[in-house]
Amino acid sequence: MLLSKEYVGYLAREVTKKLIAAETIETKAVATVTEKVHATILEELSLEDRINDEVRVILEAYSEEMNRSGANYQEMFRKVKSELVRKYKAVL
Repeated sequence: MLLSKEYVGYLAREVTKKLIAAETIETKAVATVTEKVHATILEELSLEDRINDEVRVILEAYSEEMNRSGANYQEMFRKVKSELVRKYKAVL
């Protein structure tokens, strides 16, 4: 993940404050809302990590074939990753 967990916590607190200040949400349980925002942000940010892990598993299964054909690992990584991003309808 590109951001530290501490920074994600800061972002969650700031997003919650701004939503309450803009009267977009109304709550008496600010801590609970902040926790849920934090969990949601972490989940979204870890999506790319999970996709990257899945790409590595896929490419590992085809490593011998890629070596025989002389395929470029980085190029194949990008292609497989873009396919998975489309499959999961993710925005990275």
